[in-house]
Amino acid sequence: MKVPCVPGVISAAQVSQTGATIAELQLDSGMIPWFPGGHADPWNHVEAAMALATAGLTSEAERAYQWLLDRQRPDGSWHNYYLADGIEDPKLDVNCVAYIATGIWHHYLTTGDRDFARSAFPAVDAALEFVLDLQTRRGEILWARHPNGLPWSYALLTGSSSISHSLACGLELAALLGHTRPHWSVARDRLVSTIVDCPDAFEPKDRWAMDWYYPVLVGAVTGDDGLKLLWSRWDEFVMEGRGVRCVSDQPWVTAAETCECAMAMLALGERQPALELFAGANALRDDDGAYFTGRVYPERINYPEGERSSYTAAAVILTADALDGSNPTSSLFTDTRPTDTRPTDTLLTSRC
Repeated sequence: MKVPCVPGVISAAQVSQTGATIAELQLDSGMIPWFPGGHADPWNHVEAAMALATAGLTSEAERAYQWLLDRQRPDGSWHNYYLADGIEDPKLDVNCVAYIATGIWHHYLTTGDRDFARSAFPAVDAALEFVLDLQTRRGEILWARHPNGLPWSYALLTGSSSISHSLACGLELAALLGHTRPHWSVARDRLVSTIVDCPDAFEPKDRWAMDWYYPVLVGAVTGDDGLKLLWSRWDEFVMEGRGVRCVSDQPWVTAAETCECAMAMLALGERQPALELFAGANALRDDDGAYFTGRVYPERINYPEGERSSYTAAAVILTADALDGSNPTSSLFTDTRPTDTRPTDTLLTSRC
């Protein structure tokens, strides 16, 4: 495992420097807030942990995972937002809950540490079971529970897409450790089928870039269908030479969305557009290696209010790894080959 680089865009030394800015934000407890004094959520916390490991900061990544393991609720979930001294938002966002599976699988690919994976698997197991309890008969997964256990009434496309990827990672982890979880595979197949065939299953969020590219990023929509989807709204979301708008009707680009879209393009074999997007994201790099969350054009004002976020730096590192292509983790978000282990009796027809 080497620190990645993308010639002409970012060097390995610069990736290491960016990793160090994430480590500087990490609290003694292991929590990684979005920015100094800010909150943390399990999804972005895990993304930051993956970036730390990719940048060679393995012990810091393991401290981050331990923080998460120490706060898992008895039902397998985590709250939505945490502060240094407690809970900010007690809601239980299932996409955030599921993401530990992606993180632990990534950490195994990074380190080859089977003992660490084995020690974390019970938490992954409990988390995914919590998540799947909110899967509907059609296949989508409701996006959250209230603290009193009452489920939200709708599903989100980005969240369900991310969960499909976390389930795939959970299945890889289970297989590594000799566990069988066939119901995870069935649940993932149903979820992917719904993502592909039933767009009306999800709360409309068409303005948001993540709903545009996420089904491609996680391998739900692939090949020519993926290319058709991304190119169909490219001009809405992409400011050429600058990056991806977070929201289609607003004049700002965000580095994290730009990086994720770059990985989605890379997954479809479109390396040159991916490189161009990644170069745009790197225009938001600060002198110390941290990254501004977003930028408004044409004014070139960093937004919001000069914020530099850990999850943005993490997205840059993970995208550098994907574009570098030489690590075991490089294909985690870009290998969209369909699984060849899908049980034939779980292939579904559309039930929209």
